[in-house]
Amino acid sequence: MTADTEELKTRLRKLNARATQAKMDLHDLSEELPVNWEKILEVAQRCHEAHATLMDARKTAAAL
Repeated sequence: MTADTEELKTRLRKLNARATQAKMDLHDLSEELPVNWEKILEVAQRCHEAHATLMDARKTAAAL
């Protein structure tokens, strides 16, 4: 394996962990509602961005 391949795998693992954490944060928030309802948009946006970044990185990896 090349260094680039290892770097890509490491990046994908980190992005996956970030997306998973964002998903859990959104899930936890939903279970606490109506407490902290003001944070819905913030947490959802963070989750959306994390998953969009992960999907883009997966597309890039698949193209290589």
